[in-house]
Amino acid sequence: MRDRIRIRSVELLSDDWAVLKKTTYDYKRRDGTWETQTRQTYDRGDGAVILPYDAHRNTVLLVSQFRFPAYVTGHPEPLIEACAGLLDADDPETAIRREAEEELGYRLRQVRHLYTPYMSPGSLTERLSFFTADYSPQDRISDGGGHPDEEENIEVLEMELDEALAAIHDGRIVDAKTIMLIQHVMLDRLR
Repeated sequence: MRDRIRIRSVELLSDDWAVLKKTTYDYKRRDGTWETQTRQTYDRGDGAVILPYDAHRNTVLLVSQFRFPAYVTGHPEPLIEACAGLLDADDPETAIRREAEEELGYRLRQVRHLYTPYMSPGSLTERLSFFTADYSPQDRISDGGGHPDEEENIEVLEMELDEALAAIHDGRIVDAKTIMLIQHVMLDRLR
């Protein structure tokens, strides 16, 4: 692809909570012709997400939190989501273990990496590392709720897996990463 892309200009539009850039480039099409395109990319860093699953009790750990972008597009309730966070300077497994302790209040064992997809490659640079882990009530180390310095107001939810699947179908769970992980655990259970 490098011989099919020629960057013309990069304009920094915002460097606040994340970096927003406007890039103009020439793109060589499959038929050999060149066209000029302009795209904006939003970069807030890569992240990790995890769905802890207790196979003995058939439960999962989720969080509920207010998300302003969902609110302004008509979703007034807090979102029910899998525990997630930015990598910061850590590798994905270290980051998700930290997030699980901060948000869920659990020290997780047997963390398993599943995949690392782009979540919205048309505009976001973010890749999200997906994980599952076993957990039990004995793994709880605190009440969770998020890091106090990160303006998080997180409620920890323990839900039966079948109820989580029903929450996808009735619209209570509308977060894509959470839907992917619940479906993954459901499919894994069928094997």
